[in-house]
Amino acid sequence: MTKQDFVDAVAGRANLTKRDAGAAVDAFLDVVTSTLQGGDSVTFTGFGKFHTTRRAARMGVNPRTGAPVHIAAATVPKFSAGSQLKKAVN
Repeated sequence: MTKQDFVDAVAGRANLTKRDAGAAVDAFLDVVTSTLQGGDSVTFTGFGKFHTTRRAARMGVNPRTGAPVHIAAATVPKFSAGSQLKKAVN
């Protein structure tokens, strides 16, 4: 599902115009992004949790040349599915 498909589905389910649904989806994504950038997490009870985790620096290998490559430490976003979402998917 693409973002546009998602916006169309939200518009249909919430009885909104596609423009309003697009603005709501964009606002949701902006809030989650800015919250994660601030180091906090976003939790939807039963659905899941968006959070960040720290990935340590490590050595990798360039697959083309086989040369070792240093991969810098990074903060990466993660999503942990909640119990209700897991039940619904299974």
